[in-house]
Amino acid sequence: MTTTPAEHQRLLRLATRASLAVASILVLSKAVGWWLSGSVSLLAGLTDSALDAVASFLNLLAVHYALRPADDDHRYGHGKAEALAGMAQALFIAVSAMLIGVQAAERLHTPKPLGDTDIGIAVMLLSLVLTLALLALQSKVIRVTGSTAVRADSLHYRSDLLLNGSILLALLLAHFGWPQLDALFGLGIAAYILWSALQIARESTAILMDKELPADVGEEMAMLVLAIPGVKGVHDLRTRVSGNQWFVQLHLELPGMLPLDEAHGLCVKASEVIRQRYPQADVMVHADPV
Repeated sequence: MTTTPAEHQRLLRLATRASLAVASILVLSKAVGWWLSGSVSLLAGLTDSALDAVASFLNLLAVHYALRPADDDHRYGHGKAEALAGMAQALFIAVSAMLIGVQAAERLHTPKPLGDTDIGIAVMLLSLVLTLALLALQSKVIRVTGSTAVRADSLHYRSDLLLNGSILLALLLAHFGWPQLDALFGLGIAAYILWSALQIARESTAILMDKELPADVGEEMAMLVLAIPGVKGVHDLRTRVSGNQWFVQLHLELPGMLPLDEAHGLCVKASEVIRQRYPQADVMVHADPV
């Protein structure tokens, strides 16, 4: 899907603001639900949402910084701020998993009766509706922009969807006479959240370490260039990602006696065919004589 840079920026800002708004609403509603019910599963959800709110705020700041244009000190732009935000989110999510695990283990050791589960059930239904709406918006933004920060945000909100569903199930079981399952659900939720944090950290690290784009993307770029009449070959094609921008470098093999202006024209053509297929790509082409 081809969009303008202005549309990219609008979507990224919309996604980060919506994420912060949803996290804030969930913190308030889960705090009320936990206070009235005493559910450790709901406390797990409250802890996770509180850290989500902090992570979403950092995400908003990171995306705002990442959207700044390149300057004299950052010639490749500021896109890697998104990956740094992803690492921060992974840390917050891992901390929330450990806190939830401690609370659940303590409740298993010292069981306590639950209070009003009806309010907790209502809060979790609200959480599920808001999370689904946010995920739908984030999915569109990721599809259009490829943002690492929004993808990381979406990953832990997908885990939140399962988290909220598990909490709802635990509260329903407690309502019908199985309150002891509440703490067990809390432990399971903590393990899943920790796994999500590791996934986010892995993806963010790959970007910070300038990992290549998927092999099939590089192969398609090479095929697009080789289809240009006059191009004899392509080698040393390199790629990396910074925020929502791709950086591509390649060597174009051209006839050695080709006039300079024609060689330059083929280099420009190679850059154009790649950018037509991948508008987010910044392409640098070097001509080599065959």
